[in-house]
Amino acid sequence: QVQFVESGGGLVQAGGSLRLSCVVSGSIFRLFTFGWYRQAPGAQRELIASINRGHSTNYADSVKDRFSISRDNAKNTVSLQMNSLKPEDTAVYYCNFVPAASSWGQGTQVTVSS
Repeated sequence: QVQFVESGGGLVQAGGSLRLSCVVSGSIFRLFTFGWYRQAPGAQRELIASINRGHSTNYADSVKDRFSISRDNAKNTVSLQMNSLKPEDTAVYYCNFVPAASSWGQGTQVTVSS
């Protein structure tokens, strides 16, 4: 079973930056599309960025031009560079396939203070 291990979250002031990483177990990482999802308190989990095996990317309007997703097939890692953070970016962030599998990692908490 594939496992996702997210890291890199923390507390940051508005306007700051964070870089999240996700290590994905399994030997066929390079074949799949991956995404970063987030779930704010009281809200549904949403897909905010994705990257396919050709490294083409897509972003939700709420993070476009601020966040950047990348992948390293040699390290089975998906990263999310988050700049110009806003309080509304506060959430638990997860990585998963796109579309998502039923199994999720523990996520990493991002808290942006105003």
